[in-house]
Amino acid sequence: MLAAVVASIALAGAVPASAAPGDGSAYGANVNVKLLGANAVQAGPLSPSNTDGPTSAALASITVPGILATGAVTSSAMRDDNSGAVTAKASVAGVGLPLLGAALGKVNVGVIQAVCTATQAGVTGSATLADANLGSLGKINANPAPNTQLQVALGPVNVATLILNEQVKNPDGSLTVNALHLKLLGGVIGALGSGDVILASAKCGPAAPPMPLASGAGMWVGFGVLAAIAVPVGLRFSRRRSVA
Repeated sequence: MLAAVVASIALAGAVPASAAPGDGSAYGANVNVKLLGANAVQAGPLSPSNTDGPTSAALASITVPGILATGAVTSSAMRDDNSGAVTAKASVAGVGLPLLGAALGKVNVGVIQAVCTATQAGVTGSATLADANLGSLGKINANPAPNTQLQVALGPVNVATLILNEQVKNPDGSLTVNALHLKLLGGVIGALGSGDVILASAKCGPAAPPMPLASGAGMWVGFGVLAAIAVPVGLRFSRRRSVA
């Protein structure tokens, strides 16, 4: 009886109640560009958050002269330790892209947001660009289809690509959602420069299910502990009875 009690306590302590859930992260903006005739500019990730902490972040505004100007920026990355679900999101308000002024004219977006969610059913993501006016490209759908690409031309030459609701499936099973990704096509005649500007990025998943108590690997660990404790204790009681 003593062996059974001790073994049951050891089994409960040896097996975790659940496996570690998936990770998630988000940020408001990341700038990494080299414009013609100018020094390289690197800023970000700005307003970053992570499921391991800090789980939320905020900035009143972002200004990268000649490239980017925004209003409020927020991000968050949360996980549910009971279900393993992960939710990450980032939002940028009052976006202006003076970098594209020469090619498109005035570019403004009211709010840019990226969201991704990982559950046991899978990983999903979406992006919203509210009140978006892309200059000569005109207005766009507030909820563009995944990986929508728009070419930015300066005269007859494409100098950049705008990717809206960019969704990248990573090798580890996670999903990255970039609400707006501006790629400068360096190396072409009349290029603006090279590099990337990413606004509202969220990454999450895959979710990790809770590990059932005393099942799978945990069950075999528990059985090993039980055998290691129960056999010596049983032999000790057997010897005492023989001596009596």
